[in-house]
Amino acid sequence: MELFRTWKVPSTPYTMVPASLYLGFAASIIWVGQGTYLTSTARSHARDYNVHEGTVIGKFNGEFWGMFASHQFIGNLISLAVLGDGTEGSTSNTTLLYVVFLGSMTLGTILMCFLTKRNNNGEDGSPDHSVGLYSTVVSLLKSVVSLFFDIRMLLVIPLIAYSGLQQAFVWAEFTKEIVTPALGVSGVGGAMALYGAFDAICSLTAGRLTSGLTSITLIVSGGAVIQAIVFLWILLIYRLTSGVLGIVYPLLMAAILGIGDGVFNTQLNALLGILFKHDMEGAFAQLKVWQSASTAVVFFLSPYISLKVMLLVMLVALGLSYSVFLLLTLKVEKAFSSRS
Repeated sequence: MELFRTWKVPSTPYTMVPASLYLGFAASIIWVGQGTYLTSTARSHARDYNVHEGTVIGKFNGEFWGMFASHQFIGNLISLAVLGDGTEGSTSNTTLLYVVFLGSMTLGTILMCFLTKRNNNGEDGSPDHSVGLYSTVVSLLKSVVSLFFDIRMLLVIPLIAYSGLQQAFVWAEFTKEIVTPALGVSGVGGAMALYGAFDAICSLTAGRLTSGLTSITLIVSGGAVIQAIVFLWILLIYRLTSGVLGIVYPLLMAAILGIGDGVFNTQLNALLGILFKHDMEGAFAQLKVWQSASTAVVFFLSPYISLKVMLLVMLVALGLSYSVFLLLTLKVEKAFSSRS
């Protein structure tokens, strides 16, 4: 996404608006399917090999999000190679870039056809695919709505919304207000490639360390702390400087923010998979709804508020969402203890 903000591509509202609506609609279906399938596969694997379910869900999410985050590293390097010859906005160059992306998408679609169907015998509450499409859609809508009456979902929604906020902050504000003044427009690709690299490494590591609610709480706490440090650093200390430090500081911030994003991606998906095994489609639908809504809020507000105000919003959102998340963990642990 950063790539299209960095290099200008000829467009009009008549093409961009319909394309954005279509991409948003398609992405929502893909992401709900991804979260549901990945969790179902993890549960099936845990059952087949008699291993701890929470550990497998954590590892599977770590592997997936590690690979997914690497697209930011590889994609930015490809863009630098294709577009970094000084002919910014060249039609031939942007066409070549789109051909590369289209080829990657086609390969992914072909590989998806080889995914095997998981049979959980109804243990995960998935819709019965033997029934009609209408019944399946109605069942899914009921599942999504019913989660609004589940206190666990209400307590995890603020952290989901924050995860969308922090991603949009990096894409919109951080690249514009921190990276571009220090490194120039051409440096955005390099900074975001570093962000993606640390995002991928952290996703893999966090997934390996996930085994249940306790580990998720500890990992999320670490991610919240390091992102708060970056926000406070920019708000209170950071000033644009020249020389080596002027280059190192934005790159270091990008790496730290990438670590935080890796934490939230892996842990939120693992948390939903563990807590809502009977309403997975509804839970992952909620995840994308709130992440997408909060991301849109940042992009709408970005032109109208200053960087300092945005940082204050991020700090307040982080504090509130983390506090509510801790309340969730205490409630779930208490419920678990009462059943023991």
